[in-house]
Amino acid sequence: MASAAAKEEEKDKDKDDDDDNDANAAAAEGRALAPLGSSAMFYLAAAVSDFYIPVSEMPEHKIQSSEGALQITMKMVPKMLSPLVRDWAPEAFVISFKLETDAQILLDKSRQALEKYRHQVVVANVLESRRTSVIIVTRDSQTPLSLSDEEIAQGMEIEEKIVSYLQGQHTAFIERKG
Repeated sequence: MASAAAKEEEKDKDKDDDDDNDANAAAAEGRALAPLGSSAMFYLAAAVSDFYIPVSEMPEHKIQSSEGALQITMKMVPKMLSPLVRDWAPEAFVISFKLETDAQILLDKSRQALEKYRHQVVVANVLESRRTSVIIVTRDSQTPLSLSDEEIAQGMEIEEKIVSYLQGQHTAFIERKG
């Protein structure tokens, strides 16, 4: 019968293997598009969460409330933006997302991300209004995009405006690099 320490060590190994597989897949995807240079565009979907519970640490059965208070330890989701921009596809046009619940810190956090990761665009939005308005943030500009009441009534989604705007930004990026 395996000891508790051995089981815990096996869980850690499985978790590390999962992280390595995710990182390797992202690296392969980034490198595959690197030869396209500035013509490559990475539209990085917003993270659902910055934290997760590895599959190897998930309970097999329902957690019983009779066992008392529950304490959950979550792991940080590995950040792929930095190696993408720095190593895997350094000439590509890279777009990330920044979602905040506090509108007062949104632009600062977006600019900090641009500075830290050295990519081209952050699509910034506030949780409360994320489906109807965003701000496209670059190193030297901020452009609000919003749906009108009429566009909302017609069933238009903010993503249509985001993609259209970013296509134009990408074209300008290619021309500057060309």
